[in-house]
Amino acid sequence: MSILGSIASMMGISSLRNLVTDSMAIDMGTANTIIAVKGRDVVLDEPTLVAVNELTDEVVAYGQEAFDMLGREARDVVIVAPLSGGVVADFERTKKMLAHFVKKAKSGGSQVSLQAVMSMLSDVTHVEQRALLHAAEEAHIGKVNMLEEGIAAAFGAGVSPRDKRASAVIDIGASTTNIAIVAKGNIISSRSERIGINDINAALATHVRRHRGLQIGDETTENLKITFAQATVPEDLGKSVTIRGRDVQTGSPGAVEITAGEIYPVVEGIVRRIANLVSDALTELRPEVAADIFDRGIILTGGGALFNGLDQYLRDIVNLPVLVSDEPRYATVRGLLKMFDEPDLLEKVTRNELSLLQNAEIPFEA
Repeated sequence: MSILGSIASMMGISSLRNLVTDSMAIDMGTANTIIAVKGRDVVLDEPTLVAVNELTDEVVAYGQEAFDMLGREARDVVIVAPLSGGVVADFERTKKMLAHFVKKAKSGGSQVSLQAVMSMLSDVTHVEQRALLHAAEEAHIGKVNMLEEGIAAAFGAGVSPRDKRASAVIDIGASTTNIAIVAKGNIISSRSERIGINDINAALATHVRRHRGLQIGDETTENLKITFAQATVPEDLGKSVTIRGRDVQTGSPGAVEITAGEIYPVVEGIVRRIANLVSDALTELRPEVAADIFDRGIILTGGGALFNGLDQYLRDIVNLPVLVSDEPRYATVRGLLKMFDEPDLLEKVTRNELSLLQNAEIPFEA
């Protein structure tokens, strides 16, 4: 073999090794499941949904494929979100969905045993944690470590685990808000509440149905939130958009015109609740920690950090700098991924209380 051929062969083997790995980071959220693999970064980002045939009770689609059916699914098919509030609500379907996602994320469909780090809420119960662990075991993952979402988001947002000064990280997901104060690789204080950016969707849909007589679907509501709603007072309150759906009274297709001024109070009510959580958490800090946060401000992560004007709204409420991390949706999973380069730190921050978890029965397992 020529020298050039040998080099090409070695490069091929090296590239293959970069693709094959046994280290996986899994951020299972209510809205999306994100998986990253060591050496490959994010390899899967799909909605946490399954489509189920009601007649056979079999799953017919997962993730993005199930999401694409939402609102237009066949008459015998129902779209199910197996996680609710950041925890397992439907164990059997969570197990099947995670196994599907993990298999999809593996390079070349490899069935080798994996090690994984998974995120969880700070206030998760032992039963809820055991359900996640058991689902991971059923997905043929050999070893699973659980890490609090707040500390993972902090590391993913660039907070050094060796920094002795405190940092405040607010991770706003679809249905949860997680507040973590981190210093030297440890969580000083944390707080999780079951409210997130998708509460805006529910509030908008309820308002349009009750006050405008129009029932709108999930896709329309999400588009209304992303393209028209905002956390701060709109410059043009009279700006309008036409939304379409089903007329509540007649049952026929219908449409209404809605203004920015009409929906702003609906949106602001949800945003204010999130801001109040952050404000309350900051009042509980010790003096030195409060001094660090005053100097550094707050880091926003999670998909909710991208909501139009949310950073400015929080800035006005807490009177502190508020920064949105780079690619905030991926902060948690990238923080989990960093743990494979910090084995000693991973051992220190892992929340796997095995003696307690083994006794935690999963009530929704078939």
